Amino acid sequence: MKSYRKELFFEIPQRRQLVNITDQVEQAVKESDVEEGLCLVNAMHISASVFINDDESGLHHDYEKWLEGLAPEKPHNQYRHNDTGEDNADAHLKRTIMGREIVVAITEGKLDFGPWEQIFYGEFDGMRRKRVLVKIIGE
Repeated sequence: MKSYRKELFFEIPQRRQLVNITDQVEQAVKESDVEEGLCLVNAMHISASVFINDDESGLHHDYEKWLEGLAPEKPHNQYRHNDTGEDNADAHLKRTIMGREIVVAITEGKLDFGPWEQIFYGEFDGMRRKRVLVKIIGE
């Protein structure tokens, strides 16, 4: 069995953003030379997420509105976590809602997606360098 590991790095210049990372993950699958297997993609930070959905701007807007409704950034003093001097409690909650990782099957050397599926990195507390792990196993 083959194993391949790659890290993707992001430094989002604003607090929140969704980034389509499908091409980067597909490149990692190609580099792995795995034809049949599994691809794990996970955010290595507790204020960021990796998830699968449609790449549609209206949906991206809906995510922002929905997540802000569930865990509004401000006022910062509404969260006990922020009593430590942090201001990112909302980002931790948003990450919990959106998830830490995804797993996609690899079939015939390609990510085996359903219709419209794309992989996204969700940044909820940006303006600093963060990473995503891509781990591929298979034959």
